[in-house]
Order: sequence, then structure tokens, then C-alpha cells
Amino acid sequence: MPTPPPADVIEPHDTSVHEIETRADFDRRLATGSLAGVTVQGLRLDLDPVPDLTGTEVAGTLFVGCRFADREVGADLVRRGANVVPPFSGLPYPTQPSHLYTPDDLAAGFAEGGFAGMYDTRVYEHFRAHGGALPDVREALGQRLHDHGVDNALADATRAWLAAHGPQSVVGVMGGHAVPRGSAAYRMAAVLGWELARADRLVVTGGGPGVMEAANLGAFLASRPAEELTAAIDLLATAPDFTDHDRYTAAALAVRQRYAPGPTLPAQRPTPAGTEWARSGGLAIPTWLYGHEPANLFAGRIAKYFSNAIREDTILRLARGGIVFAPGRAGTVQEVFQAATKTYYGTDGASGAYVFLDRAYWTTELPIEALLRPLLAASHFGDLSATVHLTDDVREAVRVLTATA
Repeated sequence: MPTPPPADVIEPHDTSVHEIETRADFDRRLATGSLAGVTVQGLRLDLDPVPDLTGTEVAGTLFVGCRFADREVGADLVRRGANVVPPFSGLPYPTQPSHLYTPDDLAAGFAEGGFAGMYDTRVYEHFRAHGGALPDVREALGQRLHDHGVDNALADATRAWLAAHGPQSVVGVMGGHAVPRGSAAYRMAAVLGWELARADRLVVTGGGPGVMEAANLGAFLASRPAEELTAAIDLLATAPDFTDHDRYTAAALAVRQRYAPGPTLPAQRPTPAGTEWARSGGLAIPTWLYGHEPANLFAGRIAKYFSNAIREDTILRLARGGIVFAPGRAGTVQEVFQAATKTYYGTDGASGAYVFLDRAYWTTELPIEALLRPLLAASHFGDLSATVHLTDDVREAVRVLTATA
């Protein structure tokens, strides 16, 4: 029978003292005369001022995804004891991203070329053309390096928030991707995200349309009054169907422009510098496996992966403050029991509440409760069946999720 892994296996390690991800940090370290033993990630070292590395100690240094002025620079570094993994040529994505994506990053190119011209779409088309979920070896290496970079950037982006607010402040929101904008379910999820962000919770979704977009939208507008959230949803409802890619994306960009984050919402606890995005849209964790769906452009930061398995596990690992399950089909049900497995075995430590929105749906149409309660009651960590809550009331859901932490 599986047992929880040791804590040091699953806890994110702070490797920031050994990693260089900005040119400013690189220049400061270079001035000491030694880069020995550090990792330099994704930097353009071919741009002015081009650094002179000839007299720098580089034994054990790893340069990954960096660009140099010419090949001889990289060759010289290797001769002097460094390890160099250059960026792969011909890829539309970085092989070692040093930061998470923003909505502007994914939407880049839409103004000129519509949905087909967006960065997000161009990466997806490349993904499809090179084997999709079963890529060739060269493409697989590029994707794995990219996803590791996203892992690393996600740890960096959430470290200060978690230090200030604790892991129980992160709440996941799951639900159907096909829920149309303007529908009752969409509005309910948006109010949920709005309420949670106002209660100092980091809203995390799978980064797709439907319920996921709605929750990030609510968090995006958390500093604005409820009337403006309603007005924003009404504007989005003019393009309700995500399969109408261009109109759907254009409506999202128009709402972003009209409702740019307003005055900072007073926090229950101080918000660390660099984490303002967490209270202006929260976090989305999508995958290019579902790249046929338009990007969710309301999250503050976006950790987009090629690997759906890594993406799914990452969402559930982070959401230690509870998970809301809005009505959904096979994908949502998969997430319910994937999360339950982690809770049952204590894989990632203590879990928060499991809140199921729409009591009739989860007890009659898909009777999840009848399976989940007995399973969690049998956990070796005691009877955890009380973590399951069913409700039709968003505010009751928020009360359950904010009762602790």
C-alpha cells in the first residue's frame, strides 16, 4: 500500500541562491569574478553590453537556454569546465523560460493576425505538427526543458505569497470548459473567484474557458465593485462560445482593457512585493494539449505546460486550501479522484475542503458524494469525510474555504 513520500521529496526547494534568471543578477555575480556552481537560465548574453566571460571562473556552471555572441563563446566555456545546453533552434517557445507567462505574452500577435497569429496559437500549431502528445526526440527534449523552466518559474512566483499567507491560502477551482459566458454557472464561478480573492485567497484554475475563465475573471476584478463584475460578464456574453475563437478572444481583450485592475484592494494580510498579480487574476495552469481552446486571459500569471500530467498534478499540489468543483464531465471527475488520492494518502500534506457546487448535479446526475465520503472515511489519517461539502450557495462555499488559514 502506498505511503506518503518524505516531506523533503514533495516540498519545493529554494534554489534561488544558485540560479540566475535576470541580466541584472548575472552582471552582479559576474562582477565577483566567479560563476562557479551556479545555473544561468535563458539569458540573452548576445545583446549589448555583451559580457566578457574569458576571465571568469565557470567550473561547474550550467548555462541552459542562453544565447551567446557566437559559438566559440560556448565552446570556450565548456573547455573551462562549464556545462552548456544551448536553446534549440526553430522552436517558437523558449527552452528555458525564466518567468511565468502573462496574458499579454499569450495574446501577442492577436492585433495583427487574429487568433491564428497569437503566440499561444503558434506554439500549439507547432506542437501539433511535431507529434502532439507523442513528439519526436528533439521536440520532446525542447518541451521537457520548457516545462522544467515553468516549474522553476512557478516556484519562484509563488514563494513569497506562500511565505506570507501559507499553503492553506491557495484554492483550486475546477469545472466544465464548455460552460458559456453569461450563463448562470459562469456567473456563479465568477462571483466565487471574486469573493475568494477579496478574502486573500490565491485562486488557481486549469486555465481553460468556461468555469476556469470565470473564476480567474472574478479574481481579476476583485478590487472592483460587484456591479462592474456583472457588467464585464455581460460584455463577455456577446461572445459566449469558445469555439468562435476570434470573437471570444477579442471580447476578453476588450474587457481586460476596459477593466484594468483598479485601486489595490485592502488586504487582510500584507501582500508581499511582486505578488500583486495573485490578487489581480490569480493563477492559471493550462496545457497545450488542449491548445484548440482559446487562452484564459484573466489570470495574473499563467504556468502553461506541454505535459498535461505535470499540469494536473501541479494544480492539485498547490491547492492545499481546498478545491471547488463546479459541474463538469469526465475531466472534472478525473480531477475529483486524483485530488482524493492525494488527500487519502496525505501525499502533499493536509488538504482543505472539497466543495461541490450544485448539490443536485453531484448527488443525482453524477453521484460523487456516495463514492467520495466512504473513501475519505477510510483514510489512514482518520475519517476525512467531513472535508466534503455540497452547496448551491457561492457564499456558503466561500465561508467553508475561508474558515481557516
